[in-house]
Amino acid sequence: MANVKLAIIYYSSTGTNYQMAQWAEEAGSQAGAEVRLRKVHELAPEAAIEQNAGWKAHYEAAKDVSEASSEDIEWADAIIFSTPTRFGNVASQMKQFLDLQGGIWGSGKTVNKVVSAMTSASNSHGGQEATILSLYTSMMHWGAIIVPPGYTDQVLFGAGGNPYGTSVTQGPDGKMVEDVQAAVKHQAKRTVEIASKVIGG
Repeated sequence: MANVKLAIIYYSSTGTNYQMAQWAEEAGSQAGAEVRLRKVHELAPEAAIEQNAGWKAHYEAAKDVSEASSEDIEWADAIIFSTPTRFGNVASQMKQFLDLQGGIWGSGKTVNKVVSAMTSASNSHGGQEATILSLYTSMMHWGAIIVPPGYTDQVLFGAGGNPYGTSVTQGPDGKMVEDVQAAVKHQAKRTVEIASKVIGG
């Protein structure tokens, strides 16, 4: 297998997508990829973060995670995005990061990147699939190669069976309702496997 450079780029307010990104990082490394874990820049004012105990706790816990940049996109052969759902769309923090990539998009540096996406919401029909599809629309403009998990492994059914990308429900207690760890890891390994085939010709 070709040596794949995998960027995992996420936004997380209370930690769900951070945990998913960490599982993807672990699986990507196990699959032989060189992995970068990056968070997108937080846009919310500190006053808003301070009013939510879970948000504040995660904000402090993830302070040492490096922020994503255009250089990470250029560097990567494959990218896994993880973002919460906001009204059936990606979180504004992730949207701004994507919107800021016009320069590298215009110079063709997003073409043929292998991409996959994950998401979360506070209820099982809260726009999870729409969020992933919305992100994939941007990836079509990038000229990227979208790699959904489909139904390529039985572990996906235990996680809710989302063929577009792993998605999870966050319960009122802040914990994940479905057990998606195996599905996230399968999706990451599949992304690395397809990226290896793409860059290896």
